[in-house]
Amino acid sequence: MNEIIFIVSEPPEGGFAAEALGQAVFTVADSLEELNEMVRDAVICHFEEESRPKIIRLHFVREEVIAV
Repeated sequence: MNEIIFIVSEPPEGGFAAEALGQAVFTVADSLEELNEMVRDAVICHFEEESRPKIIRLHFVREEVIAV
């Protein structure tokens, strides 16, 4: 695996939540800086060095509700 993609959302309680596609890797953080650190740490902990993805991609999903 060369790349892993995380879907990042903003939970109602605040901060950020990131969940990897196709892998059981999930983390939360209070800021974007912390999110980058937490995602990197989660990937390092989850994968052995020889199978660790070289690229971590964060895909931000934002939901907005507009009343009409």
